[in-house]
Amino acid sequence: MRIFLSLIFTAFLIFGTAFTWGFYAHSLINRLAVFSLPEEMIGFYKPQIQYITENAVNPDRRRYAVEGEAEKHYIDLDYYGDSALQILPKYWNAAVEKFSEDSLRANGIGPWSAYFTFLNLTKAFETKNSAAILRLSADLGHYIGDLNVPLHTTVNYNGQITDQVGIHGFWESRVPELQAKDYPLWVGQAEYVEKPQLALWDAVASAHAQVDSVLAIERELTKSFSPDQKFSYEERNNLTVRVYSREFTEAYALALDSQIERQMKKSIKMIADFWFTAWVNAGQPDLTTFSMEAIEEEDIVPDARIKVRDH
Repeated sequence: MRIFLSLIFTAFLIFGTAFTWGFYAHSLINRLAVFSLPEEMIGFYKPQIQYITENAVNPDRRRYAVEGEAEKHYIDLDYYGDSALQILPKYWNAAVEKFSEDSLRANGIGPWSAYFTFLNLTKAFETKNSAAILRLSADLGHYIGDLNVPLHTTVNYNGQITDQVGIHGFWESRVPELQAKDYPLWVGQAEYVEKPQLALWDAVASAHAQVDSVLAIERELTKSFSPDQKFSYEERNNLTVRVYSREFTEAYALALDSQIERQMKKSIKMIADFWFTAWVNAGQPDLTTFSMEAIEEEDIVPDARIKVRDH
């Protein structure tokens, strides 16, 4: 497993946009969410924190292996126009009735899918299925993290429409890779979410409101950097790869005024809140009585026939 994840990480470093939030950020976000859980839950989660951390990337691996997975990671709000958040039904059945499932899937089903994962996690708590709890917790953490990324809410997800190709991996991977170690990411204790479905949509709305600044600031900053200043080359796993330079990365992060840090913290808090809420909704079962036998690693085999876009 660790060898495979190492190869995944190497690919991410080379291709940049291949993984949402980046391997490093997704893993860190899931890991830190564990420490916000109450005493009744952390005793179950903390011994399995390595699993929660390492398997944070599984939904991205699944994108290339399972038909129908890719659209769970985003929603192109601007496809539906300026009033998308007003015209899109927040509940899946109503949305399908209004737009058809094929149409919804073609433009991303992130918030609806995350809610179904949350319901499945609640069911896993009810049935005392430890393996399912851990797997679904890791998955839900990934999906919630994705919904807090502004570029997961727009048709222009990688700047391909505005001649800013690569900005997706830059925002969610390169910046955290260089700076997250200095972020104060403690978010406090998990809290109960009264309306999980609407909370997911609130996160999407907040992320989408930041799309313009993500793109405009990078575009404006580029005017002050020549190409050889904007990009540089680094040695990664015995390979020379082209990356955004440290100087450009630091300037971008400064101009964003801690935006990426805020979205990471929001992701961590939401994940802990949703794990906690699933447990409460399941009746707060005593997790000390749950069996903790070895968890089988998910067998994810890439399928070359599955074509997905880079987010």
